[in-house]
Amino acid sequence: MTGLLIIAHAPLASAWLAAARHAFPEAVADLRVLDVLPEQSVEAVVDSARAELQALSGSGHEEALLLCDVFGATPCNAARVLAEEAGLRLLVGLNLPMLWRALNYRARPADELVLLAAAGGTQGVMQLGVSRPQNQTLRPARHDSNDGRHQQ
Repeated sequence: MTGLLIIAHAPLASAWLAAARHAFPEAVADLRVLDVLPEQSVEAVVDSARAELQALSGSGHEEALLLCDVFGATPCNAARVLAEEAGLRLLVGLNLPMLWRALNYRARPADELVLLAAAGGTQGVMQLGVSRPQNQTLRPARHDSNDGRHQQ
């Protein structure tokens, strides 16, 4: 099973852990998080992330998927350093649909998990039109002068 590590700007990683615990409480044992503070260097984040990855590998996870919030920021830069090591994959642009997919498919091989999680993330972003349900029209307010029932 692939372990998951979220590396994100504080307090996002902890917030995603709370969302994961809310929806899939049985899956959070395979999830570790690291909140990155503004003053932390890439090197400090790499060291902290290595400790989280060791905790995952101590739980029997041979592979890990790193999930980050924003490309080019400190959490992502640290994850890129780590992703060069064997057995690590990296996805950037984390959103809740991506996380839920990763949690649901963590038993799949890591390469397949990456594809499924990325698809969940992109499919979770959509523009919705705001329209009235079918056969519903606006009804004028009671005080409307166009309302035939209005008292003169």
